Amino acid sequence: MTSFRPAPAWLADAVFYQIYPQSFADSNGDGIGDFDGIAERLDHLAWLGVNTVWLNPCFVSPFGDAGYDVADYLNVAPRYGSSDDLAKLVDQAGRRGIRVLLDLVAGHTSDEHPWFRASANDPDDHRYIWAPEGRAEGRPGGVPEGFVASPGSRPGAYLPNFFDFQPALNFGYAHESPAEPWRQPVDAEGPRANREALRTIMNHWLSLGLAGFRVDMASSLVKDDPDKAETSRIWTELRHWLDRTHPDAVLLSEWGDPEVSVPAGFHADFFLHFGGPADGLALRSLWSNGTGTVHDDWDPLDCFFDPSGKGSPRPFVEAWQRASSVLGGGFISLPTANHDFSRLNCGPRTAEQLPAAFAFQLTWPTLPAIYYGDEIGMRYIPDLPDTEGSVLGPRYNRAGSRTPMQWDDSPNAGFSTSSHPYLPVDPAPDRPTVAAQRADDTSLLHLVRRLIALRTTTPELGQGGGVEVLHAGYPFVYVRGGRYLVVVNPQREQASYRLDGILPGQALEASDVRTDGDTVTAQGFGYGIFDVSG
Repeated sequence: MTSFRPAPAWLADAVFYQIYPQSFADSNGDGIGDFDGIAERLDHLAWLGVNTVWLNPCFVSPFGDAGYDVADYLNVAPRYGSSDDLAKLVDQAGRRGIRVLLDLVAGHTSDEHPWFRASANDPDDHRYIWAPEGRAEGRPGGVPEGFVASPGSRPGAYLPNFFDFQPALNFGYAHESPAEPWRQPVDAEGPRANREALRTIMNHWLSLGLAGFRVDMASSLVKDDPDKAETSRIWTELRHWLDRTHPDAVLLSEWGDPEVSVPAGFHADFFLHFGGPADGLALRSLWSNGTGTVHDDWDPLDCFFDPSGKGSPRPFVEAWQRASSVLGGGFISLPTANHDFSRLNCGPRTAEQLPAAFAFQLTWPTLPAIYYGDEIGMRYIPDLPDTEGSVLGPRYNRAGSRTPMQWDDSPNAGFSTSSHPYLPVDPAPDRPTVAAQRADDTSLLHLVRRLIALRTTTPELGQGGGVEVLHAGYPFVYVRGGRYLVVVNPQREQASYRLDGILPGQALEASDVRTDGDTVTAQGFGYGIFDVSG
């Protein structure tokens, strides 16, 4: 592994909380969440115990893809407020011990970005990937496969990175070809300019007090790079620069393959619903129950956190073990959900099944990432209209995971006073709210708060504590730091496991788990954390 400066000490104890800003809290009644709304709700995050927040993109954008189509990296979108409002949010969060990360879209821009508008009219501009006309016989207009016809006076076509309106920034190709002259090497003028631009963007925001970035589509930079070696070199270069200039800042990657991304220079990578040789199997084998956000190319599977009891934690455990062996001083983060993937409370999975999921997520040696609203069990809402590019396929509608935060029982669940909120609020009359669960000590919200506090005050339950898996089935049984026994039973039926020489002592947090001599029995959806040191 390339030698990097050790990760900032604070990262090992991070409990992430992801905020989709347009859906979190609306302070001015326009129906869209904003920085001031987030600032007004910081006490909720501090009470909950999270210490690191990352915001989905909040830069100037036409919002064809919910802000992932950036038109200006150095200014925030007016709908969220001003740069001063963001600075105030960062300051107020810092006063509560909460760091704030931004979302960096590194691989593409909006087609409305001034860079692209200039490039579409200047054949000598190489900030994007352009193919000349006449290079694709038999294709309309001579446009190569995957390219989009030029919207300007420049002839030819450009390569998009995701949607057609997201032109790929040119970081070069790992392999050149005389038949495709647009394949520039990674050290060409355009790729060098884009690497410098990333440093400029990161330096701008880090100098204003942000704590780092989660990097969107981090593996997408260099094209025709199957082993990601050239893309990795770019991130290694940027990590060394970051170590020198902003040593307390961090980079988290949307890569989904920690075995590659962390050695390349990221401080942490997420297990995601895609990425790596198994295409996100580690995460999907835990949470994906075939509803909500489902890609048609995914192989059907029985996830572990399902009442049927047909799943297994082994795909996750084995992926975690492989990745952990090469991380060095880096980390893996395990999310409950995100803006692209179904919430825990989705389809047939009900609220009673969520406590066991959090008992696992907050006691496993990964950095936990809680998606806003999951701490109260917000539902994935099906069949919503396509909103800012939310629909990716017949069974893949991301809007269901992006609905407004449910604060109380006032109109729009306390999210906004507007009659037209960003997305419809969960229409269920029994929808969970922060206010109702704050008033109920037996609620999921209070459990999540206690589990975060337990993790924070118990080093053995955090990132640094060892883990020994005793039973990778139902119940899932493991020991943290040689001292704490964790038992999780996500299925409907009760399950037992005979412990060998371990006597569970004090229950630090438990529900529907009992011990009888050397046997531990968990009722359906039961969980328990026990001190076995005595």
